[in-house]
Amino acid sequence: MDRVWLGAGGLLGLTGVMMAALAAHALPGRITAPDLAFVHTAIEMQMWHALALVGCGILARQTPRSRRILVAGWGFLLGTLLFCGAVYVLALAGTELPAMAPTGGFLTMLGWISLASLAFRRSVKP
Repeated sequence: MDRVWLGAGGLLGLTGVMMAALAAHALPGRITAPDLAFVHTAIEMQMWHALALVGCGILARQTPRSRRILVAGWGFLLGTLLFCGAVYVLALAGTELPAMAPTGGFLTMLGWISLASLAFRRSVKP
């Protein structure tokens, strides 16, 4: 899964930079200031979780069969897609997707809890 997390992190980073360019150059004057602020919030969340996925990829190379890293990676990926996707759709199209943002937020929190739990695991000697 290390390649999946590294690839997903890279793609989230790429699309985050693309959204930042769009927000800086194309969106001002086309959407309201509050909607532009929503877009910036989603970009920030997307970029942080892109880095978190890269971290999961690096950790997965060291511990290939870790369920905690697996849960963290899926939480970060799916949570970011749901949360940021819902915010982008709301800000750009004016369409609310009621359960998506809270579900995405929950999944990203689950990812962080799973990642943090690695600090408290018992070391297993070979």
